[in-house]
Amino acid sequence: MLEQKLNELEQSDIYPFHMPGHKRAFLPFANPYAIDITEIEGFDNLHHATGILQEAQQKAADLYGAQKTYYLVNGSTCGLLAAISAAVPRGGKILVARNCHKAVYHAMYLRQLVPVYLYPEDTAYGIQGQVTPQMVQKQLKQTPDIRAVVITSPTYDGVVSDIKNIADIVHAYGIPLIVDEAHGAHFGFSPEFPENATRLGADAVIMSVHKTLPAFTQTALLHLCSDRIAEKKVAQFLGIYETSSPSYLLMAGIEKSLQIIEKDREMLFAAYSRRLAEFRDKAKNLKTLQVLQPSDFSKQEAFSFDPGKLLILTGNSMSGQALQEILLREYGLQMEMASGNYVVAMTSIMDTDEGFARLSDALECIDGTVRKKEETGVISPREIYREQKTVMTIDQALDAEQKTVRLEEATGAVSGDYVYLYPPGIPILVPGEAIDVQTAETIRHCIRLGLEVEGLPDLTCINVVK
Repeated sequence: MLEQKLNELEQSDIYPFHMPGHKRAFLPFANPYAIDITEIEGFDNLHHATGILQEAQQKAADLYGAQKTYYLVNGSTCGLLAAISAAVPRGGKILVARNCHKAVYHAMYLRQLVPVYLYPEDTAYGIQGQVTPQMVQKQLKQTPDIRAVVITSPTYDGVVSDIKNIADIVHAYGIPLIVDEAHGAHFGFSPEFPENATRLGADAVIMSVHKTLPAFTQTALLHLCSDRIAEKKVAQFLGIYETSSPSYLLMAGIEKSLQIIEKDREMLFAAYSRRLAEFRDKAKNLKTLQVLQPSDFSKQEAFSFDPGKLLILTGNSMSGQALQEILLREYGLQMEMASGNYVVAMTSIMDTDEGFARLSDALECIDGTVRKKEETGVISPREIYREQKTVMTIDQALDAEQKTVRLEEATGAVSGDYVYLYPPGIPILVPGEAIDVQTAETIRHCIRLGLEVEGLPDLTCINVVK
């Protein structure tokens, strides 16, 4: 039973270097059954807030510097769907960073949008870098009928783009900038961390408070920061994409997490920054494994970086999946994500000195038993997320008649579905893109490495347009 398994996890010694940001630490909270209600008298209605929920959302807007803020209980997903749907008319063109979350692609399908892709900078470590203002400027000049721009900052790996300058460029074309800041709800509360996009000129910013703040899973915020996206349209689409029975437990969790930040942020972020600095300082002694430092990225690769994301490179000694399994099996440390040649440890203000010490000691022990190899069969994100050729639009491909073929027979066919690693949920292939030899082999290689490949009928076949 699920409850029994969750209880066993609670009683175990496994430390969570993954979301949600409360890290399973107990925060004073009421009995969930006693306060699980619907829209009864005196408790407002999320979709037509005029009372207590309106007040709570206004406090969130004030905290982040937004014009208007919406509580989301369907995660950042429904916020992205609503913001994109409100900003771009059906069938319109949209400029999208190719490393956006799958929710952005789902919005494009639902609204039959035509995407123009921005491919992020490569980095020396094979990790996807930033989207630069120059990229945005060039594409908007070439494609003047684009109706909105969507980028992810920070990325799943913590890379931050130059939101202020990108916003200035986008606004010069009279269109809005939507920023998926799902991994940046903790930004803007300490000089040790980047500023949040709401204060840098973005028009709509979507944040998952459950990822890096002490809120319950699937809670998020949608901030509107200008009038370039109609508030009425956003509310209309939230009514479509978000449940009509929003959980008051989840909304109370959002409010509590923001109250904690408002009240104690100086103390919390000072302690958090100290823990991160001490951990990174110790990590400099590693010989084969490597914890990336913010300074390891060039300004071309990353405008800024979230120090709370710990990217641990394997040094080609093993795959990221193998390192993740060792950390869990032998040291009781659960990472957030494993990729081809690195793992991601997600941290938050709720992490402890003990947690950081355990990870530091584990990496030191593992580092002493492995050696860097020239050839390991490891695949880097640079190889996984290659530029693909678009043959038809997403909705054309998804709605077309399809068939299932073996991966080795798929070369030259058109993908009929998304194929992605989860996490992070960034597509390797998007419906409508041509499948070439290298992409088919990349998918097979990811499967051999034990990475979580989603979107295939099974691990030998792929759906293609018939």
